[in-house]
Amino acid sequence: MQVASASSVVKATRARHWVLVFAVTLAVITYVDRVAISWAAPDMQRDLHLDSVQMGWVLAAFAWAYAIFEIPGGFLGDWIGPRKVLIRVVLWWSFFTAATGWARNLSALIVTRFLFGAGEAGCFPNITKIFSAWLPPKEKVRAQGIVWLAARWGGAFTPPLVSFVILRTGWRHAFELFGLIGPVWAILFYLWYRDNPLEHPSLNQAERDLLAASSKLGPGHADVPWLRFLSSGRVWLLCWQYFCLSYGWYFYITWLPTYLREGRGLAIASSALLSVLPLFLGGLANPVSVFLAERLTRRGIGIAKARRILACSGFAGACLSLILSTLITNPMLAVLPIAIASFFGDMAMPHAWSATMDLGGKFAGTLSGAMNTWGNVGGAMSPMAIGYVLKWTNQDWNLTFYIAAAVYAAGILCWYFLDSVTPLPGVTAENEL
Repeated sequence: MQVASASSVVKATRARHWVLVFAVTLAVITYVDRVAISWAAPDMQRDLHLDSVQMGWVLAAFAWAYAIFEIPGGFLGDWIGPRKVLIRVVLWWSFFTAATGWARNLSALIVTRFLFGAGEAGCFPNITKIFSAWLPPKEKVRAQGIVWLAARWGGAFTPPLVSFVILRTGWRHAFELFGLIGPVWAILFYLWYRDNPLEHPSLNQAERDLLAASSKLGPGHADVPWLRFLSSGRVWLLCWQYFCLSYGWYFYITWLPTYLREGRGLAIASSALLSVLPLFLGGLANPVSVFLAERLTRRGIGIAKARRILACSGFAGACLSLILSTLITNPMLAVLPIAIASFFGDMAMPHAWSATMDLGGKFAGTLSGAMNTWGNVGGAMSPMAIGYVLKWTNQDWNLTFYIAAAVYAAGILCWYFLDSVTPLPGVTAENEL
């Protein structure tokens, strides 16, 4: 008679779920740090004498740096491991979060925000790298949904937090306070995390067996197949859909408070409250989309088709919702379709990031960095374009929504033709997985 192995009898520990805790808290920190400037923008414009175009460049400086350093940040995670990378970038961007409050003119503000964005660029590609090594396949999509829920909700509740701090300390000291959060996270992460989960003492044998295959994606891999990535139509479709998603979404973390206060004439308290709604609904869309995908796959629909259905529906809903917002004259009610557009847009989020793990394999950090690079090109163009449109059209906010709606519509085409499941050639090896 065969004796059952210990790993089949003993229940696996759940040490792996701590990586989700670290990822969620870091996602919240990133969005608190980056969204704070959108609420401080009117006060910064007044104190530093900036017009809408100049403020557009300030808001875009973060996104341009974020785009430029995404691929290097993801590549470093694939090469030397996310532990070393995340410690460095979190300390880096925390310093420049505080330094935002020290800027005395336009040039200093642009440089500071650019350097801040360069640090944050390494965050989500390395979180994706961590998930690829620390989680079994069935838990990875759920983890992405939870992380983006936390990220959006971190941004959602930042406006009332920032307004509370600014009203009591001023916008300069507010950034100094927010810059203190990251170093605390970095210390705790350094003490607990290991790039290879099998090296962590908290795992029992059953959990080690569960992670035996995925753990092989953790060690460094410097031989990234750059030409295969660049020549892949699927990689470009993945990147372009994220461009379309980020272009529309960046409005919520850049110009939304200004739109509510100046475009709709709302008081600071009312606009702070309403600023919560778009990012709150956007965050909620992530677990909802994961749940719907699981339901579709249980009914026999393949994961690639399920992702396509949900992402295309999301882009279509975001497009129509933004158009609807321009037809509503009541300022309070007009925010509702804008928030619903955020919900629909984020329906694509967990599937886009899960696709980077499926397509990228052991190079998930680099591929997710490439996707996020292209997305943040769109994100950088958005606040700049809005600034110019407002200047050239004498504050015609509706035109900015029509442009964003057209960009969302283009995202539908990207997902319609995208195979988001089949690994790219050379990203896995039979003897590894």
